[in-house]
This record gives sequence, structure tokens and C-alpha cells, in this order.
Amino acid sequence: MLALRRGPRLAQALHTRRGAFSRPLSTQVPRYSAKTAVYTTAFVLSTGLFVVYYLDARSAIHQYVLTPVLRYTLDAETGHKFAVKVLKSGLGPRDPCFDDTRLKSELWGQEISNPVGIAAGFDKDGEAIDGLFNLGFSWVEIGSVTPKPQPGNPRPRVFHLPEDSGLINRYGFPSQGHPSVLARLRARIPLFQKEHENAALRPASILAVNLGKNKDSPADSIEDFVTGVRTFGPFSDVLVVNVSSPNTPGLRQVQMLHKYIRGLIDIRRGLQNRELLEKLLTGVTQARDELPVSELTSRRPKLVLKLSPDLDEAQLADIAEVIKESAIDGVIVSNTTIQRPTHLTAVNKSEVGGLSGAPIKPYSLKALRTLRSHLPASIPLIGSGGIFTGADALEYAKAGASFVQVYTGFGYNGVGTCRRIKDQLVVELEKEGTTWAQVVKKAVDELSLKPVPKPEPGEVTIDQLISEAQQLQGLLDKLEEKMDRGGA
Repeated sequence: MLALRRGPRLAQALHTRRGAFSRPLSTQVPRYSAKTAVYTTAFVLSTGLFVVYYLDARSAIHQYVLTPVLRYTLDAETGHKFAVKVLKSGLGPRDPCFDDTRLKSELWGQEISNPVGIAAGFDKDGEAIDGLFNLGFSWVEIGSVTPKPQPGNPRPRVFHLPEDSGLINRYGFPSQGHPSVLARLRARIPLFQKEHENAALRPASILAVNLGKNKDSPADSIEDFVTGVRTFGPFSDVLVVNVSSPNTPGLRQVQMLHKYIRGLIDIRRGLQNRELLEKLLTGVTQARDELPVSELTSRRPKLVLKLSPDLDEAQLADIAEVIKESAIDGVIVSNTTIQRPTHLTAVNKSEVGGLSGAPIKPYSLKALRTLRSHLPASIPLIGSGGIFTGADALEYAKAGASFVQVYTGFGYNGVGTCRRIKDQLVVELEKEGTTWAQVVKKAVDELSLKPVPKPEPGEVTIDQLISEAQQLQGLLDKLEEKMDRGGA
């Protein structure tokens, strides 16, 4: 009887349990509502659109949102380092456009896609080379790199001057040293391709390494520069000899900034500093010429000297004489300035260090024009200082610069700076119905030092007149001395 009573209950329980496992799948899992599907689709699409927008360096979000946020939420140096890390990661924005043919330029017989480069100081240790090329720069210059690692000056050492579109830094060459930077340059080289068009590993582009001195090196020693040439020569297109930093003791003494004495006849007091510059240029060019041809590029690197905007006309003229007698391939004009224009209004205007950005532009242009007039057309000049727009770049071209570099403008206007300058430059060139190469050629031909014709037999030159004047002065001094003795 008990079994009979339990039978129907057991059967019912089994049926219920069996039904639980045999229900259609659609009744086990709740369906997504149409509303959820719409939200999901919108999220996916908006995320995709943001990624596309972020990866385009031209996007307004970079200039008007991300860059200002970095500038006002982080101190200047931390913001700088963050930007380098983003570009290093490979997740940075890119310039998606091809360069207009009007922007083609030429350096040392090599065609370059556009005339806009990034100056040394942004990527000090060669961490973000490809990230910078991705932004459209045709010249990426890393450094300054010192032989031994050094921390640079104490923080804080970088100061924004937003009201003046300027920047003051006293970094003092913080560097991870030659071995670390060299390792990064080696790591960029593809394993299965031995020869390349250039060390940039990009068509129509240039990779430059800016060479600096360690703080504890003797002021009159050139060994740090020579070592840099030997270390980075095989892995670079251009080596920049930086004797223009105001934040490292001794460099501007090499440049004859502080001890230089003017004059044609009384040159002995300035001879020591001139000889030091001659020694430097001779040493680095000899080291370059002794390098074997690079296995990477099948040639040796070009050598460029970087100068200060704080030199006067007489100093630049004498430096030009030394450059002409050397095998230096070009000159960058200029680095930061120790001068402080009276119109500066920013709170940080009195900080010690080198001033860059818009306030330096008049000084750099003046130095560029002066040097252009004292050098032959065969030695190209690269202009740097206060370039924010295409009009600024064109002004440098008309002053005799074959190429330009940006630094502070890049920091203020973000990753789209290079593309905006190039687009603005194209508009300016279209207005004038010309090209960058034509503007440069016209300016260089008109403003450069003209070759001095060889004197005809019997013709008297100015140098001969000066020499004869010196000899005559010597004779007069001796005559005066004899007359004084006779009178005594």
C-alpha cells in the first residue's frame, strides 16, 4: 500500500525534474532586450570612432583637450615624459596624410618629403623615434646624448610661459648615456634586411643624433664629441655637435661667447678660443672620416654644428671663417637663449635657463641671416626657434634656411603640430605660386657669401693691405723707439 501511495508522487517528481532539464534553451537564459542591443551597438561604434579620432594626429581633441589637460594637470617635466612614453608605446596618434609635392626639400643631395623636423630635447634618449616619424616629421633628432649617464640639474628645471608661448628649461643634459641609446638604435633595425636607404628607416627622412658633453668633462676637451661620432656614426644620418647649451658649463666658452675679442690686427687675445673651435671641428670631422662606411646606410653621416642665438655679428662672422675651413656639412641656428625680452609677462619669466618658443624667434632669425651672409651656399642652414605656423617656417626659408625644426610649438599645440604647419605652409606657397625648394634656392642664392674671385697678377687684395699695414705699424713702432732712445 505504501509503495502504491508513493508511486504517483515519485512519478510526478521525476516528471517535474525531467521537465526542468528538457526546457528549450531560450526559456533558460533571458533574452537581451532591444534596448540593451542598441546600447551595446552604440558603445562599440563610439569606441571605434574615438579610436579612429584619437589615432588621427589632426584631431582637435589633441590640441584643445588632451594637450591642455596634460599641461595644466601635470608639471612641465612630468607632462613631457608622459608624452614621450605614449609615443614610445606605439599607441600614439599618426599623421594619415601624404606630403604635398610643394613641400619637397633637399639636403646634401638627398630629397626630403617635407622641411619640418623635431629638434633635439624632446626625445633625449631615443625612446620615441618611430612615434615621432609617425607624426609626419621628416627629421627626428634625439639627444643630447652624453657618453656617461648623468641626471642633469635638480628639479624643477622646466617652466611653461603660456602667456608668452615660451618655455624655459635648465635640464642640464640628463642622459641615459651612449650604451642605452645605442641599444635602442640597434633594436630598431630589421633582422632580415641588411641595407637601407637611411638610418631613419623611413623613405625621404633623416635620423639625427645630438651629441653632448658630460658635466664633469674638462671644458676644453673634445673627447666626448669624438666618442659620440665613433659610437653613433654607423647608426645615424646626421650627427649634431651641440656647443650651444646655456645649461652645461664650458660649451659656450668653446663657442667663444664669453671670451671672444674682436679686431683684425689685435687677434692674439681671441686666438685661444678660435683654436679651440678649430680643434673641435677638426677632431669630429677626422673621427667621422675615419669611420668605415656604415653597413646600415652604405655611407658616413653628415656633421652639423648647433649654435646659440646669443652670438653677435662679429662672433658669427669669425665662427663662419672656422666653419668654411673645416669639413662641417651644415649648421643649426639656433638653440635656446639666455636673453630675456622685456615684453615677457609670464610668472616664470625670470627662471634661470634657456628660453625657447615665440620670444626667441627674432634672435634666431637675426643670427640665421648673419650666418647665411658669411657662409657659401654649399653649407645649408637649419632654422629653429619660435616656429608655430607655416608662415613662421616660410619666414625662415626666406632668410636662407633650407630646413626648419620645431620644439616648443610642438609642446604647446600637440601631436598635430607638424601636419598643421605643413598644411599652412602649402597654403602660403600656393598664394605665392611657388614651392619650398624654389623659395630656399632663391634666398640662398641671394643671401649667401659670394665666391671671392682670385686676384689678377699684380692686383692688391684687402688681406695684403692689412698685412702691409701691420708691417708698417711695426716699422713705425721701431722708429719711434729709436727716436726715444736718441732723445734720451
